[in-house]
Amino acid sequence: MNRRNFLKAAGIGIASLAMPGCADGLQSGCGIAGSGKPNIVFIMADDMGYGDLGCYNKKSKIPTPNMDGLATEGMRFTDAHSPSAVCTPTRYGVLTGRYCWRSRLKRGVLGGYSPALIDSNRMTVASMLKQYGYTTACIGKWHLGLGNNKKTDYDKPLVPGPNALGFDYFYGIPASLDMTPYCYVENDRPVVKPTLTTEAGKANEDGWWRAGAIAPGFKHVEVLPRLTEKAVEYIDDHTNTSPDKPFFMYFPLPAPHCPIAPADFVKGRSKAGGYGDFVVEVDWTVGQVVKALQRNGLTGNTLIFLTSDNGSPGRTKIKRDPYSIIEIYSHYPNGDLRGVKADSWDGGHREPFIARWPGKIPAGTTNDEIICLTDLMATCAAIVGAKLPYNAGEDSFNILPALSGQKLNKPIREAIVHHSLSGMFSIRQGKWKLILGLGSGGFTKPQKIKPKQGQPAGQLYNLQDDLAESNNLWSKHPQIVERLTKLLEKYKEQGRTRPI
Repeated sequence: MNRRNFLKAAGIGIASLAMPGCADGLQSGCGIAGSGKPNIVFIMADDMGYGDLGCYNKKSKIPTPNMDGLATEGMRFTDAHSPSAVCTPTRYGVLTGRYCWRSRLKRGVLGGYSPALIDSNRMTVASMLKQYGYTTACIGKWHLGLGNNKKTDYDKPLVPGPNALGFDYFYGIPASLDMTPYCYVENDRPVVKPTLTTEAGKANEDGWWRAGAIAPGFKHVEVLPRLTEKAVEYIDDHTNTSPDKPFFMYFPLPAPHCPIAPADFVKGRSKAGGYGDFVVEVDWTVGQVVKALQRNGLTGNTLIFLTSDNGSPGRTKIKRDPYSIIEIYSHYPNGDLRGVKADSWDGGHREPFIARWPGKIPAGTTNDEIICLTDLMATCAAIVGAKLPYNAGEDSFNILPALSGQKLNKPIREAIVHHSLSGMFSIRQGKWKLILGLGSGGFTKPQKIKPKQGQPAGQLYNLQDDLAESNNLWSKHPQIVERLTKLLEKYKEQGRTRPI
């Protein structure tokens, strides 16, 4: 489909938001392939909350038919987590199967001029799958650094970058949509160099972004449609040029992260303002990918993962604005969870996570297994029959047994480690969650509290009885505090959580 026709299709109205009929599609092009490795598509939204999707929150003010449709045809996890409560560290964990706090980045995120974070010698999901015959693509928001200079020079080849980490093809933006420079990068160079300068978006509006370098013709509102177009083109081209090879497409979206920039054809579709409309556009993007797979007869042999990189910041305007989506629209982007993006509380890192693979994953199922986005590496390895080396996927676990609907005798993970924006650690084992500090560790104030004499030094919650993390049991269960603290220290010291 050429660009003109694609964008025309994007604007045809509410019909373009509908699920592209996989009930019918299973009879025409959605069948299960007889043998061979599956295509793998990993779609990760940016700042989309646990409560934004209708299949997770019946009271959501945002229509999400395409994402809900994947849940109907696949498996919905209720206790899935990002390895961090913010952007860059989660991306590091997804691609390497390793917690980012083991790297040089101990807190915060990278910018658009930061050098590459992932060592080129480190195995990624893409480089591993390439060894097993996959073609690989990353389309979307990179946010893992480019080049090896202290400050990325966009006048020179952006090496190392995605191509050095196993991706045959890359098309996307360097970092978040509110971070300079504003330009598209294809493989190792800008499509158009960022030679102009833009002023910052207005600080009291949804469309806020930082001032700085921008490429001529770059418009924030066009980014998600363009990336969607590129993803669809990749699927179409692969089918025409390499129909006998499986592909892996890592598709990290730039939305609904600020600037809140929904396209005209989705404006007013939600009842949660511009943020809600931007989530509607994310849902449209998912629908376009699903439709491309269906059109090319790939649905039956394609495993789709859908998730988000961290919790929603919970605001309809940028964080300087005093009003939240909840107060204005009565929409709870993180559902009933406590906290928002960047926090140690579950609102910062518990994610929607849906997987669909017809004939392999039982349709319409829900799973409460505790999983992490770092588990992509070990799961993909299991799918292709690979044995991970000792120095790869150190914090990645194979969730294929859970995906196939097997009854498990014990949890897949012994425990899971969470990490906030400020670097605050927490650890979860079964129903118990330990946070090593007081406060959120992220955006919610107070971020950090210095304990007074006789006050608990941290937080302990029984999530089975207290999902809202409102009753701190630190002082009542010192033995659990000690046990989980020691387990976390063990994980830090041994450099891995995945058994050898």
